[in-house]
Amino acid sequence: MNALSPTAMLMPMAAMVALTAIVWVRLYFERIGEMRERRIRPQSVATSREMAAALVRTQAADNLRNLFEIPVLFYALCLAVVSVGVATPLLVDGAWAYVLLRAVHSLIHCTYNRVMHRFATYVASSALLFVLWAAFVVRVV
Repeated sequence: MNALSPTAMLMPMAAMVALTAIVWVRLYFERIGEMRERRIRPQSVATSREMAAALVRTQAADNLRNLFEIPVLFYALCLAVVSVGVATPLLVDGAWAYVLLRAVHSLIHCTYNRVMHRFATYVASSALLFVLWAAFVVRVV
């Protein structure tokens, strides 16, 4: 398999960071908007438990938390590929596909939130990530 520059894995990683930033911005627009509409004082939601009890709009918050679960393995893979220097078209293209699937997952989660649609993209992205890890391990062994 042809090798690419290991730094090619940094762009999908940066795209994942950008996706996380977009969801983070959406979260705060939603939270601030809801708090203003419902006249919720910031101190009354000082803990996550108080926040969960007081606020109705939670999709962006749930998605943001989700972006720090399985995607952590994606970041580790990207850094491992860069540090070992074994970027291949499969790994780089697969990383971009992973980011695309996660973006679709976030779009579903933060908009119409159909669970089975969201779940399908979650399973596809997670399965792809595990295949990428296997490809990486095969490449370095």
